[in-house]
Amino acid sequence: MTKEEAIRKLEQYGQEHVLAWWDELTGEQQASLLEQIDRTDLAVLDNCKKRGHTYPRGTFAPMKTMELPEIDARREEFAEVGREAIRQGKVGAVLLAGGMGTRLGSDNPKGMYDIGLTKHVYIFQRLIENLMEVVRQTDAWPRLFIMTSEKNNDATIAFLKEHAFFGYREDRVTFFMQDMAPASDYDGKVYMDSKWQISTSPNGNAGWFSSLMKAGLLPLVEQEGIEWMNIFAVDNVLQRIADPVFVGATITAGVEAGEKVVRKNAPDERVGVVCLEDGRPSIVEYYELSQEMMDAKDDKGEPAYNFGVILNYLFRMDALLRIAKNELPLHVVEKKIPHIDENGQPIKPAEPNGCKFEQLVLDMIHEFKDCLPFEVVREREFAPIKNPTGIDSVESARELCRQNGIEL
Repeated sequence: MTKEEAIRKLEQYGQEHVLAWWDELTGEQQASLLEQIDRTDLAVLDNCKKRGHTYPRGTFAPMKTMELPEIDARREEFAEVGREAIRQGKVGAVLLAGGMGTRLGSDNPKGMYDIGLTKHVYIFQRLIENLMEVVRQTDAWPRLFIMTSEKNNDATIAFLKEHAFFGYREDRVTFFMQDMAPASDYDGKVYMDSKWQISTSPNGNAGWFSSLMKAGLLPLVEQEGIEWMNIFAVDNVLQRIADPVFVGATITAGVEAGEKVVRKNAPDERVGVVCLEDGRPSIVEYYELSQEMMDAKDDKGEPAYNFGVILNYLFRMDALLRIAKNELPLHVVEKKIPHIDENGQPIKPAEPNGCKFEQLVLDMIHEFKDCLPFEVVREREFAPIKNPTGIDSVESARELCRQNGIEL
């Protein structure tokens, strides 16, 4: 992109201030800024006016979950189907690792956070150690895709190489970067990280598949015969990846997708809940649950909306390719956005000061024809790290690791 082309694009969206420091920049910085202007979708900034807007929802109904008694009764049947699919190379795994450890007080990628007490135990290490259990069971190495972001890509790759991928075969790991969305003030004026960098953030956890496609990785997927993609979040240190039982149950059910769920701790627990929406699989956010839904009972007398998602999904590739053509809702999220002011001075806001734009996996789920909610034991598979202390924290994750016999 030339400077003249950049000016035309910026004028189209009212973002001319992006070039305010052009004459102060080095040639390398100018080239970097032009490249970023070229690849950034400035059209999303118009969505600031939708701040506080919620998308209309359909009619909710309870959704049948495959619960632990059925899973336990058929565990070996499911496990063998899953192990065979993994041995045949039909299962790939996608680690969503684009985030930083900011909320934990770290400037590093979140996966680099050390939860160890007597030795180093990194979040990345815990996840790969879990995946290595599948390698031992199947004598196969599922292709591991790791989605980074422009903010943490180099540090993530360097860290994993430095630690020899914690025993995983390097030639079975493929990195790709998540698409970024610009961050703006409440009027839709994009913030600047520096005089030559537009402020951006990852475009939400539903952006993983479009980012994988843009990275040119579909030929690799096809070449290796991958038919299923297991996507999972970086912050759950008990996450079971390419779990043969889950894989086998989903394949056996003949559905397009599977989702791991846990039984809720309380009717109002702050987790997305599996449901049907207008007859299709969906997820209802905790704040969207009506009192009537929280009070509803199933035929066993248990809460009808009783299972929350843990961001561990299994998607069939042909279904992913079909829904990739659909446009997902764009969510406008208020955030604290560090930036430089008009004098080039850094600002670190104490309160939310603008908008970020995200597409969410929960909206992807509603695009599938069917989906298998698959119950797992919360204490064995759900230890999210979102805060330093308290609920879903480093402290609570350490305690759950201890309960599972994991040395820290």
